[in-house]
Amino acid sequence: MKNALRDKLLAAVVDRLIPADADPGAIEAGTLSFVMARLSDASSDFIAALDEGLAAVDDSARRLVGRSFLEASPEERDHALASHEKDAWFSALGEFAAEGFYADPGNGGNRDAASWRMIGYDPNLPERAAPTARISQPALKDNYDAIVVGAGAGGGVVAALLAEAGHSVLVLERGRDYGADDPLARDHLRNQRFSPYGHNAGPDIEGHPRVLVDPAGVERALRPHEPGYHNNAAAVGGGTLVYGAQAWRFHPDDFRMASRYGVPEGSSLADWPFSYADLEPHYDRAEWEIGVSGEAGHPSPRRRGFPMPPADGHASRRILTEGAAKVGCSTFAAPLLINTIARDGRAACVECGSCVGFRCPSDAKNGAQNTVLQRAVKTGRCTIVERATATRVEVDADGRVAGVSFMIEGDDQRSRSARAKVVALACGAIETARLMLLSTSERHPRGLGNERDLVGRNLQGHFSAIVHGLFEEQVYDRRGPGVTVATCRFNHGNPGVIGGSMIADDFIMLPVIFWKRAMPPDAPRWGRAAKDFMRANYQRVIRLFAPVQDIPTPLSRVTLDERVRDKWGLPVARLSGVAHIESQRTAQFMRERAEEWLRASGAVRVWADPIAPRLSAGQHQAGTCRMGLDPATSVTDPFGRVWGHDNLYVADGSLHPTNGGFNPVLTIMAVAYRNGEHIAQNLRA
Repeated sequence: MKNALRDKLLAAVVDRLIPADADPGAIEAGTLSFVMARLSDASSDFIAALDEGLAAVDDSARRLVGRSFLEASPEERDHALASHEKDAWFSALGEFAAEGFYADPGNGGNRDAASWRMIGYDPNLPERAAPTARISQPALKDNYDAIVVGAGAGGGVVAALLAEAGHSVLVLERGRDYGADDPLARDHLRNQRFSPYGHNAGPDIEGHPRVLVDPAGVERALRPHEPGYHNNAAAVGGGTLVYGAQAWRFHPDDFRMASRYGVPEGSSLADWPFSYADLEPHYDRAEWEIGVSGEAGHPSPRRRGFPMPPADGHASRRILTEGAAKVGCSTFAAPLLINTIARDGRAACVECGSCVGFRCPSDAKNGAQNTVLQRAVKTGRCTIVERATATRVEVDADGRVAGVSFMIEGDDQRSRSARAKVVALACGAIETARLMLLSTSERHPRGLGNERDLVGRNLQGHFSAIVHGLFEEQVYDRRGPGVTVATCRFNHGNPGVIGGSMIADDFIMLPVIFWKRAMPPDAPRWGRAAKDFMRANYQRVIRLFAPVQDIPTPLSRVTLDERVRDKWGLPVARLSGVAHIESQRTAQFMRERAEEWLRASGAVRVWADPIAPRLSAGQHQAGTCRMGLDPATSVTDPFGRVWGHDNLYVADGSLHPTNGGFNPVLTIMAVAYRNGEHIAQNLRA
């Protein structure tokens, strides 16, 4: 097929994928240019399939309506296309068109936000973002009291506690310091929530692969933005820079899962080495020092209320609260690490509609980068170095941890090192395990803390149940963050299943995420009917999210892949395993509870994401360096100190023996407060 004919046919097909009516269609909105840009990056195999498909469409038109596709009427074109709607090339082309049409105008396929006006989406963003200070510094010394690897939730807390206790601290962060000189990016196709073409908070797309072994045993090398990578943001602030900021305490029974439920066959279910009561003072400190908004309702006992009132509940909260009462569930506002009032020199939330996955435009979202790390730097004793990747933890001739070697981006591949009395690893459960496995030596041939082959095992996250409900009335409100109401009725005490989770409504969905992830499975995916569905229903759907507590298994793990290397020439993380069958059973139970809640709230239709066997880690990754009381079954002691090493600590979700039925960030912070105090006291001694 000649290029000119191919381009005319392509334009005619795209025109029918999202046709014009009272509202602009794909052509008027500029979506064809977006599609052409996507095709310029497509493989030669796909382009060949597309050419064959377009020729087949033209043949279908001639056979069905007696004229070429270009000569056919709009209705006749739709008739011809209907016979190809299940073809792979056609489905892919439809996805490209939807991405361009429903994503942000900056991507070039949604001129003048035509689709947003059509469906009623308003991002509600301020004209300018609040300034945020850069806190990294390039100056380096040879010796420090402590080195913290990773500037996220756990690493930020530990760095602040040590610096405020009078110790010199070096923080190494492989990601960037996103300060005031960076634009307020709102790319709906390249963010930490939805990333088909990239993301906005690291790690860099190229140079940081991982290998995933899927449930069928097929191995694939993945880039950080691709499904299955299980990415956490790499930035000063870590995931807290772009998280949704749900600030949950774990339930008291989350700390004694094995005692309450027994240990299922094939699992490594274990109790924590301390109780909820032991951690409660540190939860309280995290809430008040970092800043949490919320209200009473959580079943975990607490010594005092929240430092800030909850975020306002909007349409969905009223509807869901009434529905919960009908099925005997109490509800309350979800706790959030977000300023609902001005606090600590920063403004209150402006209620934008794109909270999760992006930096906060008002700097009201409380993360490590604008709280504890700011405190650490203000002491004058903490140095944060951005784009510095730790390559190994160094030991001396006696096998004692002595410091860290690292590479700095743009430093001509030159390896640097710094020595310290104490090293704390806070790189996230996957990268912390990888760094320990990379740190081999004559005395530690299998890596640090790995004498019993435990480092990297028990990788877990949340095997989440996600359910959608369609309502007759409008439930969308442009004011974010969108999480307005939750219940903890089903965290424990559910007949026949192990554990459970809270259930909460989800953040405001970007239109392109709605198209990609929230449409009913039988909804039309092209043509007038698909456009009508988006126009009529974007504002009438509520999504409920239940982060089900994983039952850990030793076969879900992180190892090193010697065949695939990162930009520094080091073996990358190899991820393998499948969530335990009990996790899948509990997820099914929670899915049914969420469906009941939506129906009781008035949903006229309910559908859910499939629950299929897979590895569970994601942005809630945990468990790979679990705490415990026995070196035979754990990697660290109850304070995160690696067994056999009196000056090597772990300070992130790697420590969690189990990961609760909640978003884990507040627990990571609370454990870091507890363990950071212990490290500071030992350094003084």
